[in-house]
Amino acid sequence: MQTLASSHLLQYRCFFSDHFPKTHLQKSTVHRQNLTQLGSAFVSRASVSSNAHPIERKSSLAFLSPLEAILFDIDGTLCDSDPLHYYAFREMLQEVGFNGGVPITEEFFSDNLSGMHNEKLCSILFPEWDIQRARNFFEDKEAMFRRLASEQLEPVKGLHKLRQWIENQGLKRAAVTNAPRPNGELLISTVELSNFFEIVVVGDECDRAKPFPDPYLKALQALQVSHKHAFAFEDSVSGVKAGVAAGMPVVALGTRNPEISLINAGAAFVIKDFEDPKLWEALEEFERKAM
Repeated sequence: MQTLASSHLLQYRCFFSDHFPKTHLQKSTVHRQNLTQLGSAFVSRASVSSNAHPIERKSSLAFLSPLEAILFDIDGTLCDSDPLHYYAFREMLQEVGFNGGVPITEEFFSDNLSGMHNEKLCSILFPEWDIQRARNFFEDKEAMFRRLASEQLEPVKGLHKLRQWIENQGLKRAAVTNAPRPNGELLISTVELSNFFEIVVVGDECDRAKPFPDPYLKALQALQVSHKHAFAFEDSVSGVKAGVAAGMPVVALGTRNPEISLINAGAAFVIKDFEDPKLWEALEEFERKAM
């Protein structure tokens, strides 16, 4: 039987044809190298908010010295996956008649879906459905996302420069995600970090997922590191709240979510990507303290 995910895959190119400049698409298929162009065309409330109201935050993390570990969210942090999640949600929710069949907006996605755990979304999106029907919907949605992501995603700018710095410093590292494990492992592999993380913690496998601190606390325990000597990278409000609740400072990536929302959630400061001077100023401060 054809799933909702497979039935909409062929519409993916049509969606981007309608919403992005046609020069961003190949005639036969959308190739991986075009993700950066597609991502930049995806209307970002984060960039609008940051440009209109820049927020000055002290970027020092020196109080964590000696730094022992860095923890990473996956979706939207290692790679800019939100445009694909948005597309999958938009098409499949419309298919089942959510919101009277009116397509969800990017704002609705960012405010209500991005970074949230699927089990929580079952009751939020489909309060009248039985739980198994809702779970089946999300299984199809995640399958659709994985098939798109396997060809589309590239690492956030500066990720491998940061990887090299972490390895040179001998720091411990973990990936902590609300995504299903197959999604997380696929994205880690796609950005060529399969041998980088010592542990991958999944919200499904904890008592409570983000925004609760449980996934981060589990990662810290597995790494045998105190929250006083570690920090996390996150891109969503839910994730920032989880890291902060675990006792760590969180450096937020403003790839999609408004900077003010991330700061209000508790982020220490917000960076554009892993090449942001604010990040490297903080990292170089660790190096000076270690001399």
